[in-house]
Amino acid sequence: MATDLKEFLDAQVEKFQHPSFIEEDPISVPRQFNSLQDIEITGFWTAMLSWGLRKTIIRKARELVDLMDGAPYEFILHHREKDRKRFLHWKHRTFQSTDTLYFLEFFQQFYRKHHSLEDAFVPASTLQNPDAETALVHFHETFFGLPHAPKRTRKHVATPAKNASCKRLNMFLRWMVRSDENGIDFGLWKKISPAQLLIPLDVHVARVSHRLGLLSRKQMDWKAVLSLSKRLREFDPDDPVKYDFALFGLGVLGKDRPL
Repeated sequence: MATDLKEFLDAQVEKFQHPSFIEEDPISVPRQFNSLQDIEITGFWTAMLSWGLRKTIIRKARELVDLMDGAPYEFILHHREKDRKRFLHWKHRTFQSTDTLYFLEFFQQFYRKHHSLEDAFVPASTLQNPDAETALVHFHETFFGLPHAPKRTRKHVATPAKNASCKRLNMFLRWMVRSDENGIDFGLWKKISPAQLLIPLDVHVARVSHRLGLLSRKQMDWKAVLSLSKRLREFDPDDPVKYDFALFGLGVLGKDRPL
């Protein structure tokens, strides 16, 4: 039975892990860039905005890119306080100007000292833990380490320390760490391995996972993420999160009904 399920999921990965996936997915926003820092900035910000309709997420993320003059890294490094006024009327659902201004402040201070956002997740040479949990906790502490970090912005960047599922952060890590032959995920970061990644758990992934018997926990929290990721490692210990393509694809396209 487990073998049949693995074969089924592997087939779905092959079906959905295709370049055509990019066009209607938020990863299309960072995919328009080539430099590491541009990809990191737009990828992280787009991931943090990823709730609601995908078309809206992509449109709002592209508006942010336009506000950064189409050159996110250059803008982050060299913009002045007066340049932030253009962002005051931009918002996405509950993501408001206060949150936007803090993201700009963090990025500017961070990139003036660091080459890559990866250092905010894993400051040492490599992540030694079996999964990326400690990296996510460390990032949350780093991101909100500025003395004037707004409390309201914390709801947009989750942490396992509060038993949150951290769907958007895990999705961002998938983008940056995984690499595949079809060129969807970037595979730019090396301090975290694909084997350490955890599943981005959303309603689509959870629904399909329940129906396939991969997940029994009803709450969509960090414990559910760990439980599902553990099951997926049984199918591929080196790249368990590749099954995100299968589970999300089946769920969001409504193809899970015959299961």
